[in-house]
Amino acid sequence: MAASKPVEAPGGGGGTAGLSRWQLALVLGAPILLGAGAIYLWGRRAARRGKGASERKTPEGRASPGPGGEGVSGQPDGPGHDEMSPLGRAQAAKNKGNKYFKAGKYELAIQCYTEAISLCPPEKNLDLSTFYQNRAAAYEQLQKWTEVAQDCTKAVELNPKYVKALFRRAKAHEKLDNKKECLEDVTAVCILEAFQNQQSMLLADKVLKLLGKEKAKEKYKNREPLMPSPQFIKSYFSSFTDDIISQPLLKGEKSDEDKDKEGEASEVKENSGYLRAKQYMEEENYDKIISESTKEIEAKGRYMAEALLLRATFYLLIGNASAAKPDLDQVISMEDANVKLRANALIKRGSMYMQQQQPVLSTQDFNMAADIDPQNADVYHHRGQLKILLDQIEEAVEDFDECIRLRPNSALAQAQKCFALYRQAYTGSNALTVQAAMKGFEDVIKKFPRCAEGYALYAQALTDQQQFGKADEMYDKCIDLEPDNATTYVHKGLLQLQWKQDLDKGLELISKAIEIDNKCDFAYETMGTIEVQRGNLDKAIEMFNKAINLAKSEMEMAHLYSLCDAAYAQTEVAKKYGLKPPTL
Repeated sequence: MAASKPVEAPGGGGGTAGLSRWQLALVLGAPILLGAGAIYLWGRRAARRGKGASERKTPEGRASPGPGGEGVSGQPDGPGHDEMSPLGRAQAAKNKGNKYFKAGKYELAIQCYTEAISLCPPEKNLDLSTFYQNRAAAYEQLQKWTEVAQDCTKAVELNPKYVKALFRRAKAHEKLDNKKECLEDVTAVCILEAFQNQQSMLLADKVLKLLGKEKAKEKYKNREPLMPSPQFIKSYFSSFTDDIISQPLLKGEKSDEDKDKEGEASEVKENSGYLRAKQYMEEENYDKIISESTKEIEAKGRYMAEALLLRATFYLLIGNASAAKPDLDQVISMEDANVKLRANALIKRGSMYMQQQQPVLSTQDFNMAADIDPQNADVYHHRGQLKILLDQIEEAVEDFDECIRLRPNSALAQAQKCFALYRQAYTGSNALTVQAAMKGFEDVIKKFPRCAEGYALYAQALTDQQQFGKADEMYDKCIDLEPDNATTYVHKGLLQLQWKQDLDKGLELISKAIEIDNKCDFAYETMGTIEVQRGNLDKAIEMFNKAINLAKSEMEMAHLYSLCDAAYAQTEVAKKYGLKPPTL
């Protein structure tokens, strides 16, 4: 599949410079995309440069109106305080509370902070907010999360940009399982701290993932099945060369009437549901394939194994993995079935497991496929892709080499081998091996000038190397070869943003992708991310929701919900506190 969407390894690693899939989707190193999920990427990088990763447990002497101010003032009674004034007595009670706090006597500290609150003149907002925040810190040590949240709320009402109170309330909301409120508070903290504190960044990332998984689990089980675009389906099947079910009907398999009407979209008269399903595949009438395959299965026809595999494949394509698995299991267990069918079922089940972030089960299936059908090039091709995701690059290269040995003209395997070698060189920061890998791409596109995937992968590598002009040329080659491949337009659009900061051109190309394939979730996701950068949060949320409805797996849907929730949290923070992150 040319110019396919970047993917993520299990556990969010992905292996490419430590970036997750939602960060890779913005193109490696893109410096101008700083919002929704991407805003946390930018902040993570900043956090590595900054300090402030320590726990914030101490009370303080004065209010902290913005970034910084994390230390304990702990000012003792003395000059500068009028002990007879209400504020002076309040400060003295607070200082006494600080001493109890540092001694671990939290109940006594709470009594002192309560006294400070009662003594403080109501017009002294910053001082009063400090007393509430200090009492919240003591409640936190006693794990009284409701009281923590209540006191932090008082502190924030008095001082809306009080970082320490906002972050402490975010942690309390996390403990109380108030994920939405936690996300809003930690989003405000991230913006106020200019994304310099790793602790708040990690909490933001954690709650976004939890919210995403929670919402995706509910949405995915109730979603309506959605058939992908014809281009996506054809691209999917093109990644297999030993897949019996994707091969065209043999002339002897067609009914007499079909033989007379070849080239026309005639209705199949053959009694076999499987053969009718195959005919519908050739006609790109994909919606009827599952029902026709079911007829063959229920009739226990001669093509039952093929029908089970075909039905399972289309269940996977519409995102119904739970329905696909029993069919795949049955084919795998049919020892009298064609070994190519069983190996193909193992490849597809292994890929399904990988999508579900179960790499051990996935690896087991691919290894079993290699054992039962060692001459099947597809096994090594797809296992090589698995190994890339697992950052087992040397093993990936070995698999691609075996695929190439079995099928020397496999342009796809040769292109992906180059990409594996490039990944290895790039992450190892080895200039000589990077140069050798780049030359490998040149050799592949010279040998296979009709392989769009070769140009697409080379373009990604060139983008990493800041060779933007040449990368743009490679994407143009892809478009010439596959003008209906929407993801290529998305990648080319992102390149315009990174290369020329040409927002209009980038959006034009991504809009073109949606025009070509209105089921391209990657295009909607990218459009939403860009709209966040432009400050068009409502538009961004609309785009993310469109992508969510098109998601092909629960994991992908969870990722998209994370982006959508991040954008929504920013709208709420903007309304409440007037805070906005950087925009394009």
